[in-house]
Amino acid sequence: MVKGVTVLGSTGSVGVSTLDVLARHVDRFRAVALTAHRDAERMAEQCRLHCPDVAVMVDPDAATRLRGLLADMPKRPEILVGVEGLEQVAAMPGADYVMAAIVGAAGLRPTLAAARAGKRVMLANKESLVVAGALLMQAVAESGAELLPIDSEHNAIFQCLPPNFSTGLAAVGVERILLTASGGPLRDWPVERLAAVTPEQACAHPTWVMGRKISVDSATMMNKGLEVIEACWLFGTDTDHIQVVVHPQSVIHSLVQYQDGSVLAQLGNPDMRTPIAHALAWPERLASGVAPLDLFAVGRLDFQAPDLLRFPCLALAFQAARHGGIAPAVLNAANEIAVAAFLDRRIDLPGIAAVVGATLDALPDETVEGQGVDFLLDVDRRARECAEQLVRTRVI
Repeated sequence: MVKGVTVLGSTGSVGVSTLDVLARHVDRFRAVALTAHRDAERMAEQCRLHCPDVAVMVDPDAATRLRGLLADMPKRPEILVGVEGLEQVAAMPGADYVMAAIVGAAGLRPTLAAARAGKRVMLANKESLVVAGALLMQAVAESGAELLPIDSEHNAIFQCLPPNFSTGLAAVGVERILLTASGGPLRDWPVERLAAVTPEQACAHPTWVMGRKISVDSATMMNKGLEVIEACWLFGTDTDHIQVVVHPQSVIHSLVQYQDGSVLAQLGNPDMRTPIAHALAWPERLASGVAPLDLFAVGRLDFQAPDLLRFPCLALAFQAARHGGIAPAVLNAANEIAVAAFLDRRIDLPGIAAVVGATLDALPDETVEGQGVDFLLDVDRRARECAEQLVRTRVI
């Protein structure tokens, strides 16, 4: 039976990779809905190629442009608008699987909608767990949804764990999770030169092809900090059982250390199509289009501890994870504002950590227990407003 797939964020890098894998297996999968924020031109190309039933543009003007671009299409998709459209296609009956690949907190509502509808949720939007981990995990448990990680690191951990890991990592003999990080393009820069880093330099990732926001997060290692929080929710553990390891080659995607001394690792070329294909076919396997790993060409595998003086954002993420409450949501919101300001050249790279740290200090401590999505999105709003005010008061 052909499985219907909704791709949330189809014009981004993960969305494009997902459609590439789907196109290789038209006998097994079909894209039934595609969504994007404002890239109507790329969405039009995808609609003509993949013929979805529904296309969603969050931006109303982009939806108007898309209608015009598809006016001559014999069977054009239904075009929906806004966050409501995202939630609708995330829960639509024809979608068996939902790729949650919208970047940032904007992906929270449709990801929750997919989980509540009992879908197989292929989670590339780590911010959903960072902002609303308890809420999302509760929705998965209550609906019987499947939550499969797409981030290469979490997918690697998932592959290295036994099927019954949900009973508790200690119960299945796991001692700790080793979360790998490339270190990004700035791992060898002198700390005193980081203030001079340009957006172009920060986005020049040495091994992965990613969007600008995630590329900056990799350069500051905030991306790894968010992944630590995500791993805590996905695998039912805490920061005391997670170690970040800088691995520049990005060949080992993460490792799991067991109590008997064994360490299991998942290796592969740095290509998001591998975890995407794994989640689509799980518990089976299918071809992803990724070239086989040539260990002789790789030659060597290096590891080092992360330098928290160089990467203060990673330290802030560990701090927020240990503190709990609204701290992870504040961390994420402040980081999104600070990264946007850096890309707009309004603050320098070290200013990202400064804005995030000051926002965490500024907002009062609050619990999230018993709270719903509206409360969490209000926390997100307040943190963004605080971070934006901090950005305005900084002089470069």
